[in-house]
Amino acid sequence: MTLRLEGKRAVVTGGAQGIGAAIAGRLASEGAAVAVLDLDGSKAAELLPAPHIGVACDVANTASVDAAFAEVVAKLGGVDILVNNAGIGSAPGDGMAEFYAGQAARAGGDETAYADQTLHCGDMGWSRVLSVTLDGTFRCSRAAVKIMAEQGTGGSIVNIGSTAALAGNGPVPYVTAKAAVLGMTRAMARELAPRNIRVNAVNPGATETPIYAPLPDEVKAAVAADSVMNRLAHPDEIAGAVAYLASADASFATGSTINVNGGSWFS
Repeated sequence: MTLRLEGKRAVVTGGAQGIGAAIAGRLASEGAAVAVLDLDGSKAAELLPAPHIGVACDVANTASVDAAFAEVVAKLGGVDILVNNAGIGSAPGDGMAEFYAGQAARAGGDETAYADQTLHCGDMGWSRVLSVTLDGTFRCSRAAVKIMAEQGTGGSIVNIGSTAALAGNGPVPYVTAKAAVLGMTRAMARELAPRNIRVNAVNPGATETPIYAPLPDEVKAAVAADSVMNRLAHPDEIAGAVAYLASADASFATGSTINVNGGSWFS
């Protein structure tokens, strides 16, 4: 059986756990040599056996990104696929603690309480979420495009967006960052088409990842109820969409977004 990604070199950011780990595993199973980039370099290195590699990388730091991609080229010989998965939903000082407190008070009957994030979101909290989730996507795309352009053989970039970017149901900095990632996807798709570099996105809905593990069952049930399928996604279901966009099966897809959200948002 021919593997769809045989001979390809893939980079997955934030790949040591959750959706990123599922994506890395799926691309490897499709034949790609995978570089798992993550803040936790040791965990990244342990995810997949050789010839796959793990590389420590802070996507919020340009020098770290450039060094990581240089290491990928040195060890794998190049980059054909980039999956921009790294991102954070919240950061200290972003106003989410006050939001939850107001939400709880209002649910308890205090009509003078409000679930406000914007009023309490400081510059540091705002900047941290955007630096990782939005700027990190740009930094890694820039590094990968430089390599792909030098190779001259094209490539595929898949950005991980979020259904929250469409529906607006999430922390303000996170929703803003993911909405901007979708705009970046379309702009880069237009720019890079002459180089035969395709740029697409996947919008996951709520997914069974470590972030949901500690939540009470009633909260998980409420999140699942947003989906017409009445459940959370499995990380492998997100990985399948990414593998399609990364492969030649999607050779005429660029600037596209696939919503893998169980019908929680149809747009």
